[in-house]
Amino acid sequence: MPADRLTGWLVTLVIGAIAFGLRVVGLGYPNKLVFDETYYAKDAYSLLRHGYERSWPSGADAQVTGGTPDVMLQQPSFIVHPPVGKWLIAGGEQLFGMNSFGWRFASLVFGTLLVMVTIRLVRRVARSTLVGGVAGLLLTFDGLAFVMSRTALLDIFLAFFVMAAVACLAADRDWMRGRLAGHLETRGLPDLGGRYGPLLLVRPWRIAAGVCFGLALGSKWNALYLLAAFALLSLAWDVGARRLAGAGWRAPTAVLKDGIPAFVSLVVLAVLVYGASWAGWLATSGGYDRQWGAQHPGATSVRLLGADLASLLQYQRDIYAFHTGSFINSATHAYRADPAGWLVVARPIGIDAVNGITPGTDGCLGPDNCIRVISGIGTPVLWWAAIFALVAAVLFWVGGRDWRFGIPVVGVLAAWLPWFSHDTRPLFFFYAIAIIPFSVMAVALCLGRVLGPRAGGDRRMVGAIIAGAFLALVAANFAYLYPVLTDTLLPYPAWLSRMWFRSWI
Repeated sequence: MPADRLTGWLVTLVIGAIAFGLRVVGLGYPNKLVFDETYYAKDAYSLLRHGYERSWPSGADAQVTGGTPDVMLQQPSFIVHPPVGKWLIAGGEQLFGMNSFGWRFASLVFGTLLVMVTIRLVRRVARSTLVGGVAGLLLTFDGLAFVMSRTALLDIFLAFFVMAAVACLAADRDWMRGRLAGHLETRGLPDLGGRYGPLLLVRPWRIAAGVCFGLALGSKWNALYLLAAFALLSLAWDVGARRLAGAGWRAPTAVLKDGIPAFVSLVVLAVLVYGASWAGWLATSGGYDRQWGAQHPGATSVRLLGADLASLLQYQRDIYAFHTGSFINSATHAYRADPAGWLVVARPIGIDAVNGITPGTDGCLGPDNCIRVISGIGTPVLWWAAIFALVAAVLFWVGGRDWRFGIPVVGVLAAWLPWFSHDTRPLFFFYAIAIIPFSVMAVALCLGRVLGPRAGGDRRMVGAIIAGAFLALVAANFAYLYPVLTDTLLPYPAWLSRMWFRSWI
């Protein structure tokens, strides 16, 4: 690890402060529920008031933004996402009130933490504070990460908890190898000599990863794919560590000897944390499906689990049926984005739009009409460069046997490819918020290769110029797009100049 521990934390905090500062300006604008905030902000308030989601009457959005949010109906609402993200949104509403700043505050905090945990992960993997800082700056200037940090949706929480879990697994890799090295050192051995080595059942960082994955699942179910992928990658690291330490033919037995405790620490613990996230629903009696167990006393699940847990299990079945059923698969949406186009930013998401603002109104000077929009659009220079970086990462990982590049490759594939099996339903570009931290990691690691070693002389100088120029280009691209990320008033031609492709409109 780098010796500049204090500098590493200073870099993390300074870049985190920059990200926070950029995102907090105008956070409460527009003062209304935009896009799917109409679900999550109100569900969060219902959790805060009642412990479960209640239904809302028609026209509730206007009453909420008008300052009279306590208009919920008595009957429960059928919701299709677990409660962790909504509880976090509710925390902001508790602190600042049921207003646009309050319901977006948690996204701001966790969007900033996402930048910081990405810095820490990349710093650890690259063994370089500089490369970690580069990753943090790139993510700070990504348009999609910026917009999702200012909107009360669930995906920013999913992205944070997944990256936190992966950071814990990277720390666990170092911890495990340190224990193996310590085992050899204390015994004066050059290697394990064909023995398996110490059985490390309790691994604190792996347990922390399991908790984080559970919270990610408690935000959105698609975290399950990332849990599975990184659990396997972590197990492969264990096999490689024991082989390197001299376990010989016994190294592959880590699949069982390390794999079973890993399954408990990651999968079982994640499921338990996920179940605990429904505590509000379990502690109350009015939630959707809450009385299912009492109404079906003869059901097998009731006999095995009891009425409460059987009711919760039935609720999960209903949620799964919704996500795979004919209703969602036959739905349409204007901003539907095929996952095949996500990496190239083919179809950004429209979060808010006020069209046709005539000269003389709302500050529009004319002669053209004006427009205000919030477009969830990734910074194109960054996303397009990331495609090449990911190809390079595959080559470095598979061909160069550089384990570090496996993390962004596995992360992008696990966050992206599963959506192709669900492309019969409307999918949206903002789901890619779970992809961009890994893409940024690939770019930063490749820039680290360009920079070369600290004592690289002229090569280091040339690499620094290239890396600095790329960072400046990303920042300039972000600045140019900033008005369409923030509902800034723009003359129509100025807005159109930022819509580089017809599919962006």
